[in-house]
Amino acid sequence: AARLQEGTYRHTAFPGRLLAKLTVCNVCVSVVTILSRSHADRNVYPSAGVLFVHVLEREHFKGEFPPYPKSGDASNDPITFNTNLMGFPDRPGWLRYIQRTSHSDGVLYGSPTSEHVGKATVIEITAYNRRTFETARHNLVINIMATEEFPLPYQAEFYIKNMNVEEMLASEVLGDFLGAVKNVWQPERLNAINITSALDRGGRVPLPINNLKEGVYVMVGADVPFSSCLREVESPHNQLRCSQEMEPVISCDKKFRAQFHIDWCKISLVDVNKVAPVYIPRPDPGTGILPEFGEYNPPSESLKSRDYFSDFLVTLAVPAAVALVLLFILGYTMCCRREGVEKRNMQTPDIQLVHHSSIQKSTKELRSMSKNREISWPLSTLPVFNPVSGEVVPPIHPDNYETTSMPLMQTQANLQNQITIPQQRPSG
Repeated sequence: AARLQEGTYRHTAFPGRLLAKLTVCNVCVSVVTILSRSHADRNVYPSAGVLFVHVLEREHFKGEFPPYPKSGDASNDPITFNTNLMGFPDRPGWLRYIQRTSHSDGVLYGSPTSEHVGKATVIEITAYNRRTFETARHNLVINIMATEEFPLPYQAEFYIKNMNVEEMLASEVLGDFLGAVKNVWQPERLNAINITSALDRGGRVPLPINNLKEGVYVMVGADVPFSSCLREVESPHNQLRCSQEMEPVISCDKKFRAQFHIDWCKISLVDVNKVAPVYIPRPDPGTGILPEFGEYNPPSESLKSRDYFSDFLVTLAVPAAVALVLLFILGYTMCCRREGVEKRNMQTPDIQLVHHSSIQKSTKELRSMSKNREISWPLSTLPVFNPVSGEVVPPIHPDNYETTSMPLMQTQANLQNQITIPQQRPSG
């Protein structure tokens, strides 16, 4: 990774100059950045078939926005980036962009192919300040160069479970991974070819628990055949363990385990020299398809005018006429076909009318009788006869009391005119 000056972009390309501690030899710098005056186009020169990483630093754009009103809070400006190919709404197919939050830097990354060699790709970079709603725009010119040593014949793709793509794109982390692969593979030339997020391969977004990561696929290439350690995953025993969703036994896994958790069941080993090219014949286009390199010729202005009145009738008049007919039939059925009470009584037998009338009269009579019926008094409310004195005690309530609130059973203790029965005293 090379930082050209303070407040500029950071560009990283692999093969690039890795950290000195990795001592990766035969690696050349494949990205050169040419800076001119402010707001001018920035030119980068990546190589075909090599991972290209371009970091959009928020610090570079902060100078173009007004300062934050509070001292010391300038770094809190939320800034997001929008990248697209000039004249188009999106980026080229080989170029991806990621920015996790508005307070982090954006990253452009991808692996250009030989088809893009010699074609200048202009990327418009627009920075949005979410606090002041101001924008700043720069252009990035990508000039893809061809190299003779690429693509490397042996390519291996690793799936790292404990990394996100923006974490893996950091030069230090990717350099550590290439150093671990170099110790296992022992090649003369080792380059990162491409990096892909697991979400782009159909993976699911992890739950926000236990610090779970999305996962990332890293493809590297070398100039020597695969080592015995990498081919251990192809053994029948490890293939059986993978089919049973068990981790295979890999002797060199401990060299990665300290920092990278690799899913060895998803490793892919490809020998480019043995891959037979597949040619798919293109279907014969019809008369309505333009030639591959043809130009579109718009129709002339001398077109005949077309009468749309018939289309109007078919589209609106016919459904309206059908709706009116249905409305008329419904109205005739509901209003003109009613029987009426007199017509119904005339068509009903007399015995049935008499029977129906008697039922109605009996019902009215029962309802009137139920309103006038009297409720009989409970036995506990009748006059009480005192067997000792021979007197008759009147009821405890007058006739105008509401019977619904009276208890059904009365006790002698509740009587108002209770007569005390004399008790016999024992003699002596």
